Amino acid sequence: QVQLVESGGGLVQAGGSLRLSCAASGRTFSSYAMGWFRQAPGKEREFVAAISWSEGNISYADSVKGRFTISRDNAKNTVYLQMSSLKPEDTADYYCAASKSYYPTHPHTYDYWGQGTQVTVSS
Repeated sequence: QVQLVESGGGLVQAGGSLRLSCAASGRTFSSYAMGWFRQAPGKEREFVAAISWSEGNISYADSVKGRFTISRDNAKNTVYLQMSSLKPEDTADYYCAASKSYYPTHPHTYDYWGQGTQVTVSS
């Protein structure tokens, strides 16, 4: 069992930056691939970024490539999402998720989800 808790969301102006964190419980964190998804009001949940357990594979959605960076610290059981050059269209609830496999863009392949953290980007 893995429990995930996101933090770091908030209100930021367009062009600003935020860093989201996702703290995981359990001693097997390093064996899970980790992903970030987001869901805006009235829209479906969409893939943002993912990182494999060994950091050997990293994937980004085209909409965030070059602006967002995913990283992980297995010693701290934490995965991060550094978001820069934020745009109003990045406004959403952001969720981290853990998966034993690495099919980064498919939410149904993730086994555990956090409760989400809200990000609002004002224009």
